[in-house]
Amino acid sequence: MRTVKLAGGKTVPALGLGTWRMGERGDMRAQEVKALQLGIDLGLTLIDTAEMYGEGGAEEVVGEAIAGRRDDVYIVSKVYPHNASRDGVIAACDRSLRRLGTEHIDLYLLHWRGQYPLAETVDAFETLKADGKIGQWGVSNFDVGDMDELMRIAPSGTCAANQVLYNLRIRGIEWELIGKCQTADVAVMAYTPLGEGPMLDSPMLGDLAAKYEVEPATVALAWILRHDGMIAIPKAADPDHVRANAAAAALELDADDLAFLDEAFPPPNGPTRLAII
Repeated sequence: MRTVKLAGGKTVPALGLGTWRMGERGDMRAQEVKALQLGIDLGLTLIDTAEMYGEGGAEEVVGEAIAGRRDDVYIVSKVYPHNASRDGVIAACDRSLRRLGTEHIDLYLLHWRGQYPLAETVDAFETLKADGKIGQWGVSNFDVGDMDELMRIAPSGTCAANQVLYNLRIRGIEWELIGKCQTADVAVMAYTPLGEGPMLDSPMLGDLAAKYEVEPATVALAWILRHDGMIAIPKAADPDHVRANAAAAALELDADDLAFLDEAFPPPNGPTRLAII
């Protein structure tokens, strides 16, 4: 399994498990739990969730999936912006801990910018870290200007990750944001790495998948993992999809493959506002 070393020295898998839209349907719960457990068995031991997903339901699914094997996984969760005051962050973290059935969250993120000053949120994160309730903290949906502001507030090496939308169709972060995060030793976590809609139906993506005898999703994820310091967190509730995603960790695309994909999915040719879902 490829790995990424976070600020502070913690090493995590470069390929993890997303849970967006899990925990929303009771009839899917058992399947979602089994999908996460399969992913863990395949080495995808980083699990990303949030209090927003299913209004806590996804965290409960994760809690069930990791019962008895907490030490095997690295848990990422996120706080709503409207809970990002100093007291609000701490209370929200406590709720997430209860739903997850654990005493600590490995990485706790601000889901996106809101009404509260960043300095207040960072102070709350540092308090949670000192209290042992979180291991590290980071942000999500932060563009270049947001990261500049954060770097003026937070000591170097304290923000571990920035989770942003990134896939073959949405490549704006390549212009500047990836480089800025790398310079600041902030890992980039790619959410929705398989896109939405027909991206995986692209004939050119299908051609590469046929070349390597893998699924298009495997190629799309391997393309993301070409970056040093990049983590991808695809969501899958189907066992075959989980296995196809996991196979990306072993797939190395060559320069011709990357050029081929650039033709099908062109990189940005100028600054692009951060895309958000």
